[in-house]
Amino acid sequence: MIDGYNRKIHYVRLSVTDLCNLKCQYCMPEKGICKKDHADVLRLEEAFAIVKSLAELGVDKVRLTGGEPLVRNGIMTLVEKIAALPGIKDFSMTTNGILLERYAKDLKAAGMNRINVSLDTTNPEKFAEITRGGDLKAVLRGIQAAKDAGLTPIKLNVVVINGFNTDEIQAFIDMADEDMEVRFIELMPIGEAADWNSERFISNNALIQAYGHLLEEEAIHSGPAKYYRKKNGKGRIGFINPISEHFCSACNRIRVTPDGFLKTCLHSNEEVALRPYVDDADALKQVIRQAVHDKPLRHSINETQFVPITRSMHRIGG
Repeated sequence: MIDGYNRKIHYVRLSVTDLCNLKCQYCMPEKGICKKDHADVLRLEEAFAIVKSLAELGVDKVRLTGGEPLVRNGIMTLVEKIAALPGIKDFSMTTNGILLERYAKDLKAAGMNRINVSLDTTNPEKFAEITRGGDLKAVLRGIQAAKDAGLTPIKLNVVVINGFNTDEIQAFIDMADEDMEVRFIELMPIGEAADWNSERFISNNALIQAYGHLLEEEAIHSGPAKYYRKKNGKGRIGFINPISEHFCSACNRIRVTPDGFLKTCLHSNEEVALRPYVDDADALKQVIRQAVHDKPLRHSINETQFVPITRSMHRIGG
């Protein structure tokens, strides 16, 4: 699919649930969220119908997100069906890793290629603080299980929070190896983090300058990350700068929310309902084509008139 600005859109992030077994401070409210009525969440059959239509329109990259996708009942059935679709070249999942030790082998057997793991600190006490009770050891066991299962390359996603984990950058860099990339992501003013003090934000450019021992790589694929490699050659480090250096001109993605809305820009409140069309593939494809054509050129997050989106991140998908 080609949008109105001649960008090829071939990547979908499908959120299968807004529920999570953690309550990260920048993502979830402290009291948690109310579980949606079953009728208000995409049935797995509906989610598959949407991905199938997208694949027939040229989408070849699919990532399942949440909330935490591994808490969704029946998730393995959906994984198997998507993995079997013709044309899907890159099939992955973003997870917090808590349940990964249990499910890594099953995910690989079902046809998933690789996983992304969200991890913002290597300190057990700080991990429990930022996640409001999470167990770091469970995540680390999950990462090892994913390596053992061959769900690689693992992409470890680190949201950089000034004053919280900026003293751990080198520790994360050291974790990168042949099977795992480490990617630092700028804190975005979305949902629970929309009103966070600006002092918690730090530009990735500041990190790049501070860790000048990294060797920059030439871009080898489309995507938001600028990649570097450790001098010993073992392990890639990525920096994703959605705030300081937006990558809108090369955006190739769309998102589907757990309640069945298509978002063509993460930072826009514009959404298109897909559920009314899931039983009519032709109508569904037409709605998707029109939404993609109307995809905005760029976000306005750095502009004075910017209004933060109403959905929290857990209601959109990573």
